[in-house]
Amino acid sequence: MFIPAANQKIWLCTTPVDMRKSFNGLSALVRNKLCHNPQSGQYFVFINARKTQMKVLYFESSGYCVWAKRLEQGQFPVKPHPSGIQSLTGCTLQMIVDGITVLRQKQAKRYGQSIA
Repeated sequence: MFIPAANQKIWLCTTPVDMRKSFNGLSALVRNKLCHNPQSGQYFVFINARKTQMKVLYFESSGYCVWAKRLEQGQFPVKPHPSGIQSLTGCTLQMIVDGITVLRQKQAKRYGQSIA
């Protein structure tokens, strides 16, 4: 599994995508459907209609990379989003890949000592 940096911007396309698409097809989706620059270094996550396959497209200094996963059983726990795109953290993406359903999209407050 690739591990995105902690501050890495990750976008999940919540509408189903044809998994026959690869570098060119996915980068065209990023440009035309998600209205982002596929060469920005951000990660773009795509899932098929049956929620059994996932592809992640990202751009490194020398070119595009595609990471793919196909589940033998079960589904990725992804729900539709009204806008068709949802921002994720690296931790949330890892939980989706591991099959953990993310119930809350809000992080709980943590209290610590204030620094004067």
